[in-house]
Amino acid sequence: MVKRYELSDAQWDRIEALLPGKRGDRGRTGADNRLFVNGVLWVLRSGARWEDLPERYGPWRTGYSRFRRWRRAGLWDRGLTALQAEAAHEGTM
Repeated sequence: MVKRYELSDAQWDRIEALLPGKRGDRGRTGADNRLFVNGVLWVLRSGARWEDLPERYGPWRTGYSRFRRWRRAGLWDRGLTALQAEAAHEGTM
């Protein structure tokens, strides 16, 4: 059962390859990418402050810093564009 605000396995399968930290990528592997994305979704969907992020997602400052780094790198925009292109290709939008 998926917890509130978290990605299902099918949703995660669609975005996992779009995120940094895969084997073969430079730097550390993103073993916690799913946990991090679920934490971001929790903040965005709940409307809570980063400071209120539940402990299960890790330290809020770490999550917020990583969120900002990904935003500055354009990762969120590229991911959304890729998902929109995939949906358009499937004939739905």
